[in-house]
Amino acid sequence: MNLPRGGNQAVRALTRLRNWWGNSMKVELAQLLETLSDRVQTKFEVQPQVTLKDGSFDVDALPVDAPHWHRLSDVVAVVFDLKSSTNLEKGRSPRSTASIYDAGVVGAVRILDKLGADFVDIQGDGGFGLFWGERRYERAVCAAITIRTFSADFTRQLKAKWKDAPTTGFKIGVASGPVLAKVLGLPRMKNLQEPVWAGRPVNYAAKAAQQTDPEHILVTASVWDQVENNDYLAFSCGCSDGQAVGASPSLLWTSYDLEKIPDDQRYGQSLKSEWCKLHGPDFLNAVLRGDTQREDITVEARSQRTLLGSATTERIDARKVREHQRQVLLEEVRLAQRGQG
Repeated sequence: MNLPRGGNQAVRALTRLRNWWGNSMKVELAQLLETLSDRVQTKFEVQPQVTLKDGSFDVDALPVDAPHWHRLSDVVAVVFDLKSSTNLEKGRSPRSTASIYDAGVVGAVRILDKLGADFVDIQGDGGFGLFWGERRYERAVCAAITIRTFSADFTRQLKAKWKDAPTTGFKIGVASGPVLAKVLGLPRMKNLQEPVWAGRPVNYAAKAAQQTDPEHILVTASVWDQVENNDYLAFSCGCSDGQAVGASPSLLWTSYDLEKIPDDQRYGQSLKSEWCKLHGPDFLNAVLRGDTQREDITVEARSQRTLLGSATTERIDARKVREHQRQVLLEEVRLAQRGQG
């Protein structure tokens, strides 16, 4: 075979490149695994320092190389995940697919930011927001409902643009609990470092999101424990499809067993509603102000809310367990703060 002019040089260059790549990618597997095994043993024998950071937590101050973790006693996680995202590119150009992802994911992130999320992480076709500090539960649940409301509009516009697009929208889960936080990765390599949030909140919120659909928000039991007595979140405004009809406010939530969650947090609640076009803005800001009571809620509606947490003996017992755990955690935090003070 006769190569074109310069062909021999090209072949030689390609051969050199292959040789370089092969040499650069050589891995001493036995040595690598032995080093990692030794590291595991060291980490297990010499446990890191853990410092409670309630009231003074700063993501930018998370330790990187030091064997030191920061702890928050209570964090609320909101996970959002785009349904059927792998099918969205079928029959569409790369530019169309990119616009769908951008419109959806960035919209959800902006909502988390506007509702005061203290940390946001984007993971492909979804992500999560973390809330701590004052009114964390109120901010988190309001963010979840706002993403649910945005998701409905996002889906309507998507279907109007691409009628053959799969049914989609954001699946949303909310969970809470203590976390340990640290930046993990390789020292002095920023591109291989990320904050890690060890604990149940993100994990359980993700499990809740996996179990639901875009029409329903699922919250774990501990989240409901904290927001159930907020009339602005628990009951409707009495409108129908954004139109005032003068109906009595009704309970918006239903009991839901989160099968993917193994402990007492599984006794969650489900919300189908989005913000009312007429009263939603006022309700949202009332919650953020710290308002909780409404005078238009009937005794019957309040009784229905009470029954949500006591519909079965399992739910009653689980609630007692959660309350005991909460008191134990509060005492642990009190002692830790005294020791640090």
